[in-house]
Amino acid sequence: MADTLDWPFFEDRHRRFAEALSAWADTTLPGLPHDDVDVACGARVKALGEAGFLKAVVPAAYGGLSETLDVRTLCLAREILAARDGLADFAFAMQGLGTGSITLAGSEAMKQRILPGIRDGKRIAAFALSEKEAGSDVAAMATTATPDGNTHIRIDGEKTWISNGGIADHYVVFARSGEAPGARGLSAYLVEADTPGLSIAERIDVIAPHPLATLSFDACRIPLENRIGGPGDGFKVAMATLDIFRSTVGAAALGFARRALHETVSHANGRKLFGGTLGDLQLSQAAIADSAAEVDAAALLVYRAAWTKDRGAPRVTREAALAKLVATENAQRVIDRAVQIHGGLGVTKGVKVEELYREIRALRIYEGASEVQKVVIARDLLKTHAARRGAR
Repeated sequence: MADTLDWPFFEDRHRRFAEALSAWADTTLPGLPHDDVDVACGARVKALGEAGFLKAVVPAAYGGLSETLDVRTLCLAREILAARDGLADFAFAMQGLGTGSITLAGSEAMKQRILPGIRDGKRIAAFALSEKEAGSDVAAMATTATPDGNTHIRIDGEKTWISNGGIADHYVVFARSGEAPGARGLSAYLVEADTPGLSIAERIDVIAPHPLATLSFDACRIPLENRIGGPGDGFKVAMATLDIFRSTVGAAALGFARRALHETVSHANGRKLFGGTLGDLQLSQAAIADSAAEVDAAALLVYRAAWTKDRGAPRVTREAALAKLVATENAQRVIDRAVQIHGGLGVTKGVKVEELYREIRALRIYEGASEVQKVVIARDLLKTHAARRGAR
């Protein structure tokens, strides 16, 4: 990663942040709990907060690092943490994703109430968008938000595959409020975890253990002041949030891929066979070269998207989609090669590349599956081309 930090995408503040986080991660993460996923995730949030690194997920007005969320810093953090500890990356990412909507569209009172606790690692955040029949197709959302008197909203329905489900202190919940058909009739709400009517319907076990759950809302009554943004602004709020954090998914994949490449080179140099090393074989060298090319290509797209957003672009939909698509797909290939080169060790529980193989798979699905990213990229290019033809 040292070479990457010399690229013109970065400023000295980014290099200082990366150096400090890398040193902290190397000394602190190995000593944190690992067995119980809920305890382990909570410990990582607490440690990141106490060390000051969660300042990256809140604006300076609430004790954060930058005036607005700096996407390059978020990406660096996720790359660094993912290369060392997938659950630490998850913990950091969800503190940002679970409060990004509040940062972008929440009331001042809501920001003052929520963001300092997130910064200090004293609150755990969650983002509740997906449903069983409304994952990629957000407009198909069935959870409802209906008026309950003049001052409250009633939420009914289910959300599933919710990261930090069961351990979060609050959920940013998207529901159908009915101002218009489809995506234009959604609104966003802050729901505290102890609100009556909100329960954990199911905990979900996945191949790389992270805290996930299905949430049930049964006449869950919240104050109208807990709405994030205006009525019917939910889709806009969700997409603006993902516009910031989608590039960071690519950064996490990049971290996994870098670690896999490091493990591959180390193993190839040390594994003795046929009178030499595994790395002496041309097929091994070809695999290493392919992986190195894919890592650098992913890094360029991730940090191009982050830099573009930080320069003030209102939306980076295509750039972020390209970054996530290429970085996650490339990382899957890099890690698969690492497992292959490790042979039997590569599928042995407790070996790093086996862990990476399980960690990377979800990144090609969440925050927009690879197939969805292809649609986003193609539609943006077609729309841009049509607009240019029309302007002639």
